[in-house]
Amino acid sequence: MCVNYTPTRKDQIAAKFDAIDQTGIDWRPETWQDYSAPFITHDDLKRRRAQLGSYSMVPKDKIPAGVKRYSTMNARAETIGELRSYRDAWKRSQLCLVPMENFFEPNYESGKAERWQIGLLEQTDFAVAGIYRAWPEADGQMSFSFCQITINADDHPLMNRFHKPGEEKRNLVILEPHDYDDWLSCTNPEMARAFLQNYPAEKMWAKALPSKPRIRKNLHETEDSNLNLPIQASLL
Repeated sequence: MCVNYTPTRKDQIAAKFDAIDQTGIDWRPETWQDYSAPFITHDDLKRRRAQLGSYSMVPKDKIPAGVKRYSTMNARAETIGELRSYRDAWKRSQLCLVPMENFFEPNYESGKAERWQIGLLEQTDFAVAGIYRAWPEADGQMSFSFCQITINADDHPLMNRFHKPGEEKRNLVILEPHDYDDWLSCTNPEMARAFLQNYPAEKMWAKALPSKPRIRKNLHETEDSNLNLPIQASLL
C-alpha cells in the first residue's frame, strides 16, 4: 500500500488534468497521512474540478477522543464496499482522481528497507483511482477527505518487489487519461470495479532514492549510496 506520494503541482492541475482549480491554496511537495492535497471530481456540469482534501478517509481530527485510529489512506478493493470507513462513499459512487507525479514504496531486496520512487515512463503526471467524502464544519462550510484504492499485485513484475518478504503485494489503481471521465461519472459500484486493474509494468519505472549523506568520523568526508538510475520494469 502507498502511504506517501508526490502530488501534482498546482500549476499543472489545469495543464495536465484539464481541471478547474478550486483548491484555493498550495500544498506540500510530498503528501503523507492527514496532509492536504488535491483530488479531482466532476462538478454538476460534468467538468473536472480540483479541490483540497485531507489524505485519509477518516482524518485524525474527525476521530472521537478515546477511539483507536486505523490507517485509512488506502481502501482495499476487496473490502471497499464492506468496511465502515469506505462503504458509504463507494456505494454512493463518490469517486475521485488523485493526481500525482510519483509515489513511494519500501524495497527489502538489500536486506533492509530502502525507499524507492515509482512513476510512469510516458506521463510526468498521472492519476490514481480514489474515493472521497465531505465533512460538515462548525462554520457551515464543508471540508473533504480522500483515499486511494489498492489492488493485489502479487503477480505484477514491478510492484511485487516492494514491502516485506512474505507480505501481500499491493498496487495503486493507475488510470489511463481516456478513462478519467468515465471513472468520475460511473454511478454503479459494480461497474466501477472494471477500472480496478494493474497498470502494465513495462510502462512504469522505479528507482532507489539516495540515502542521506553520512559524515565519516574523523575524515570530514561524506558518503552516499543507492544512487541508482531509473529502471524499466521490462528490464527487471
